[in-house]
Amino acid sequence: MAQFDTIRTATGARAAQIDEGLRAHMNKVYGTMSVGMLITALAAWAIAGLAVTSDPTNAVAQIGADRYLTSLGGALFLSPLKWIVIFSPLAFVMFGWGALMRRASAAGVQLGFFVFAAVMGVSMSSVFMIYTPYSIAQTFIVTSIAFAGLSLFGYTTKRNLSGMGTFLMMGVIGLLVAMVINIFLQSPAMMFAISAIGVLIFAGLTAFYTQDIKNTYVAHATHGDQEWLDKAAIDGALSLYISFLNMFQFLLMFMGQQE
Repeated sequence: MAQFDTIRTATGARAAQIDEGLRAHMNKVYGTMSVGMLITALAAWAIAGLAVTSDPTNAVAQIGADRYLTSLGGALFLSPLKWIVIFSPLAFVMFGWGALMRRASAAGVQLGFFVFAAVMGVSMSSVFMIYTPYSIAQTFIVTSIAFAGLSLFGYTTKRNLSGMGTFLMMGVIGLLVAMVINIFLQSPAMMFAISAIGVLIFAGLTAFYTQDIKNTYVAHATHGDQEWLDKAAIDGALSLYISFLNMFQFLLMFMGQQE
């Protein structure tokens, strides 16, 4: 009986240690994601401020009443460079992130994530040029509330969401194809459908990624590889960051008021 009590106590202590480690791990995930979001917002705001002017002198194009593109704005949004601005974040996630995770240290992976967040900010700078500050702030608050609820659901639910994740990833691929096609078609009806489906897909992925981050930590917590766990936390932060930004952009298409 004494031996059983010892085993039970040891098991309970180990479970408490894993729970404590999980809380720290999730805090690192959300903290890293939040820093990335801040970098993206500052980069987008700064680039938009440099790309738009109210002075028509030396402006390259007019985009609204008393609003003109500077030479930087023309280079980013009117020249072929715009395709690099649009697709470089996607290319990094698809082809560069995996290599960085395999080869770099945890500190290197974190730096790579923050650089990616800055590049994403450049890509998203047009948001500050198109929509009013009030509608951007309003959509950000709505997205934050929705994200928090979905992430909490993913963390607490007992339901296995892995099957849903596979289905949603297939949906992301279809969504990307539709978005590329609509770059050339410029169909408002198709864009409305893409926006609605996009919100649903990334809402589901938020819950899925949260559960996956939690399960990954619990499965590897006993291995003692802190470097791997640190990199896994940054990888999880990237997944949630992408889900949040996509929900924000798709919701902005519904809620945003243009300048």
